[in-house]
Amino acid sequence: MPWKNSESRYSTVSITLHWLMLVLLALVYACIEFRGIFPKGSGGRTLITESHFMLGLTVFVLVWLRLFARSLGPAPQIFPASPRWQTVLARLMHWALYIFMIAMPILGWLVTSAKGHQVMFYGVDLPLLIPEDKTLAKQIEEWHELGGTIGYWLIGLHAAAGIYHHYVVRDNTLLRMMPKRG
Repeated sequence: MPWKNSESRYSTVSITLHWLMLVLLALVYACIEFRGIFPKGSGGRTLITESHFMLGLTVFVLVWLRLFARSLGPAPQIFPASPRWQTVLARLMHWALYIFMIAMPILGWLVTSAKGHQVMFYGVDLPLLIPEDKTLAKQIEEWHELGGTIGYWLIGLHAAAGIYHHYVVRDNTLLRMMPKRG
């Protein structure tokens, strides 16, 4: 079944969601980093900002599918087994990433709501989560930006750990999450 992990690999659903979410997160970050190439108030800047919101909320929806897939069984074994401290750090990193993928879209939606703007999600106007409050919007936006910076580090460390395990430790950590070949 594509939802269940095997002893040596994550499920097809988990692998697909993992790599899809990497692409989505890269696009979310790209939207916010490149919005400055458009002048404030321009159609291009509005489009890239709305894309940032929509992609961020897509991550929010998909993270729940990932958590569901994760709940269906144990993770595939790592061979050779990692030391206990690495296993604990890996679990903490994964939960930090899940919290990041849940909290950031909520914070973004709260910021947008506090600014008094609607968020469109694939053609559907989502309700404001809180009443308009420019002061609160500024504070939540600072948290959202801090979370974005933390996210860069979490994603970078996660990727570095996968590369370290593959090329230095030479275990199957990365291979468990790679799509099947041929």
